[in-house]
Amino acid sequence: MKDSLRQQFDRLGFRLAELDTILADGSIAADLKRYRALTREQSEVAGLVERYRRYQAHEADLAAARDMLADPEMAEMAREEIASNEAALATLDQELQLALIPKDPDDERNAFLEIRAGTGGDESALFAGDLARMYLRFADSQGWRTEILSENVSDLGGYKELVVRVEGDGVYGRLKFESGGHRVQRVPATETQGRIHTSACTIAVMPEPDEAEAITLNPADLRIDTFRASGAGGQHINKTDSAVRVVHLPTGIVAECQDGRSQHSNKAKALQVLQARIQEKERSERAAKEAATRKGLIGTGDRSDRIRTYNFPQGRLTDHRINLTLYKLGQIMDGDLSDVIQGLLAAQATEQLAELEAGRA
Repeated sequence: MKDSLRQQFDRLGFRLAELDTILADGSIAADLKRYRALTREQSEVAGLVERYRRYQAHEADLAAARDMLADPEMAEMAREEIASNEAALATLDQELQLALIPKDPDDERNAFLEIRAGTGGDESALFAGDLARMYLRFADSQGWRTEILSENVSDLGGYKELVVRVEGDGVYGRLKFESGGHRVQRVPATETQGRIHTSACTIAVMPEPDEAEAITLNPADLRIDTFRASGAGGQHINKTDSAVRVVHLPTGIVAECQDGRSQHSNKAKALQVLQARIQEKERSERAAKEAATRKGLIGTGDRSDRIRTYNFPQGRLTDHRINLTLYKLGQIMDGDLSDVIQGLLAAQATEQLAELEAGRA
C-alpha cells in the first residue's frame, strides 16, 4: 500500500477517536441534524478503520510467516501462510482504495424516472413503452416499489411521456447512469417492407429531494392548473379534475401528476417532481461546467448525450460510454440490467481511482 494511502487511513483513525469523544457527550443529541450527520460519519469511518486494521494485521502475519521460512520444519506452513496473507492483502488493498472514493450523497435516495419518446413517431413511443417495461421489471427484481405519477399514452400503445417514482435502497445510485439518449434499431410493427428503422427516446433519472434540504419554492413563482386526467387511471380519476400541473414561471419547468385520486395528493407529488427537475437543472449546469475542463468517461447524463443503442436484428446492446457490447438484448429488455449497471459502476470507480491517484501524485 502506498504511503499516501496509509497517511489517509491514519488520519481516519484520529478522526474516529474524535467522533467517539464528541458523540459520548449526550448534549450533542439536542441538535438532531448534526447528531445524525455525526453518527453517519462515525459508522462510515469505523468501517474503514476496522478494515485498515485487518490489513495491518495481515501485514504483521505476512512478516511473521516470512521469518518462519528460515526454519526447515516450518517452511511448508510458512509458504501457505504467505500465500494466504498475500491474497488477503491484495483484496483488502482494492477494497480500501474503493472505499476512499467520495460517495454521492444522493446515491441512496429514491428517484424519479422520466421516459420521453423522441425522433421516430409511433415507433419511438412503442420503444418508450418497451423501456418502461424494462425498468419496471428491473425495479421489481431489486425489490423496489414503483408508482406511475403521470403518463401520456400513444395511439398505438407505448408512451409519449411517462414519469415513475422508484422507491428502495440505493435506487438513484443504480439508475443514475441511465440518463441520456437511447437509440433503437429494429423493424417496426408498422413497417410493411421489413426495413430497419432508427428511433430514439430520452431518459432522465433524478434523485428525490430530501424534505429537509429541498429548495423552497416561492408560491408567486408557481402557476398551478387542474385538469381531467387522461390515460389508464380508472373510472373515478376521469370524472374529476383531480390531475395537477405545476409550472415554475422563472425557469419554465413543468411537472404534473394525475395518478392519485385526490387533487391534494397530486399537487404534493407534482411539487416533488418539480423540485427534483429544478435541482437536476442546476446539477446538469454544474456538470457541463466541469465537463468543459474534464470530460468524464460516464458523461454528464444530459439528455442530448446518446448513451446506448439497442439493435434488435443483432440482439445487441451497446453502451457507447464504456464500449460495452452485450449480445443478450432479449434478457435485458426483460429487465436483466445487472451487467450493464455493474459495468457502468466499475467504469466510474476506475475513473475516480485514477483521479485520486493523480491528486496524490
